Amino acid sequence: MTAAEPITLTRAAEFRKKLETKIVVADGAMGTMLYAKGIFINRCFDELNLSAPQLVKEIHQEYVRAGAELIETNTFGGNRVRLGAFGLAEKLRAINQAGVRLAREAAGERAFVAGALGPLGTQIEPLGPMSFAEAREVFREQAEALVGAGVDALVLETFYELNELREAIYAAREAAGDRMAILAQVTVNDDGALRDGTGAFTFTKHLNEWPVDVIGVNCSAGPKVVLETIEKMAALTSKPLSAMPNAGLPATVEGRNIYLCSPEYMAQYARRFLQVGVRVVGGCCGTTPEHIKLICGDVRSLQPVQTRATPADLPEEPAAKSKRLAKLPVGEKSKLGAKLAAGKFVAFVEILPPRGVDASREIAGARLCGENGIDCINVPDGPRASARLSAQVTCQLIQQHAGIEAVMHFCCRDRNLLSIQSELLGAHTMGVRNLICITGDPPRMGLYPDATAVFDVDAIGLTNVVNNLNQGLDIGGNPIGSQTSLLIGVGANPGALNLEEEMRRLAWKVEAGAEYVVTQPVFDLNLLERFVKRTEQFKLPVIAGIWPLTSFRNAEFMVNELRVPVPQPFMERMRRADSAEKARAEGILIGREMAARARSVVQGVQLSAPFGRYDMAIQVAEALGER
Repeated sequence: MTAAEPITLTRAAEFRKKLETKIVVADGAMGTMLYAKGIFINRCFDELNLSAPQLVKEIHQEYVRAGAELIETNTFGGNRVRLGAFGLAEKLRAINQAGVRLAREAAGERAFVAGALGPLGTQIEPLGPMSFAEAREVFREQAEALVGAGVDALVLETFYELNELREAIYAAREAAGDRMAILAQVTVNDDGALRDGTGAFTFTKHLNEWPVDVIGVNCSAGPKVVLETIEKMAALTSKPLSAMPNAGLPATVEGRNIYLCSPEYMAQYARRFLQVGVRVVGGCCGTTPEHIKLICGDVRSLQPVQTRATPADLPEEPAAKSKRLAKLPVGEKSKLGAKLAAGKFVAFVEILPPRGVDASREIAGARLCGENGIDCINVPDGPRASARLSAQVTCQLIQQHAGIEAVMHFCCRDRNLLSIQSELLGAHTMGVRNLICITGDPPRMGLYPDATAVFDVDAIGLTNVVNNLNQGLDIGGNPIGSQTSLLIGVGANPGALNLEEEMRRLAWKVEAGAEYVVTQPVFDLNLLERFVKRTEQFKLPVIAGIWPLTSFRNAEFMVNELRVPVPQPFMERMRRADSAEKARAEGILIGREMAARARSVVQGVQLSAPFGRYDMAIQVAEALGER
């Protein structure tokens, strides 16, 4: 190397040399950290290099202190197309240069700096208007800005399309020359394929042929699918591999992406990545300095493998996994579980907790239901974002004083992960064994629209939490010394406007551990039959929600505000009822018809008692006959 060559090439050469002999730990998410520090998701995160440089630098410093040896610049969306969406295209060079400077100041001599480039955010040919040549030019413009500012390597990440990644690779190589390492990473779906279905064999073959030094997978649905994909790639390439997964599958709750993989869980997977032959390991969305700190701890205890590992060479399951206890069978969890396991038809009646501390009316209503053959009382948790006696206490009082089993709704709105686990353990200890896991109505729906919503997880994440407790583990995979035996119910809406999304979410809930399904109110039997047909693959009992209408206005509320389809004949019947008494009678008659017809379709019904009229629910249940 001559004295005239810039120092960046020296660092670039050092990075290449380290890749040959050592494992490199990269940093984690930048966007997640910015969001956690109060930056709204509608901001241009890359522009913060100019307007909030100290904030960006502090995040880089946190990762360096955690042990990261490769820091990515905050330039993932720093190309002309993405910046143009914010009216910032003319600041491209300044944003990228500032990104490199901030990362370099934070890294010092302790870490290398990689310039981050992400997808363009628009379709290219043949699916979009941008040509391959235009795409390459856009990538080259950003890559030149990063290289010129002094990066040690380039990281191309989160690419779903091979054509786009190819143009990014060649543009980066043109800008960086032959001496700088380039890492190229794809993002895969749950099946390990790209968005267009391209499998690991095909995209690995191409990455082998293109001028890139390290190939791998980032983002995706979490460490499991990344590991499975990396295993396939390892058998097809001799190039160094990289793995930077998300901290699990994100669940979007009111605009927030929630990730459940703990730092301990991610660190355990880091060991598996290294056994397969990964040389660069880090994290993507949802990962934090705490994740990277634990990954660094595991990496230090391992040496790079000299040959590719096969799946049989992988380490044993983590210690916490080895202590995972067998779940109690559904039929042994509760009386309701025993009935569901035996295939018996069941009937719930929904009773809301009182607004104050006196639950005598609710207890009396539950006792009346038990005397009339109802199997369980279903207790909502803060319905419509209202402040009421806790569902857990209401369930305890009903079970203790009414002699009937309760089913507790448990929502995510008001509790963080610590509180969720604590309250679930408490409910189990106090004898409440039946759950329906729900996300919960946002505060804006209730009387306190300014109340803070937590939503650490949604119903899918909550189901995972309960399933873990049932196996003697907390959400971090740590043994708790015993196990719960909570019967896990989940909600579903057969009348959802986007039924495909509803079915995808239900599939995730089943995968997370759901054991029975309770639907929103249903008035259209054909709709219910179609829904049940689609749920047959899950082999879970379905409980249909039945709501006795009280008036035509109540029917309109169902249709227009709760988005529950009510067939026009039922609407006309409620319209023709010319008194409150006749309207309630007609509502009961419609409910009885639905319950009787649904009996052959589902394994149970959940009967609402509108405005505390428990007798209406009981009259509907009479249509079920002997059970």
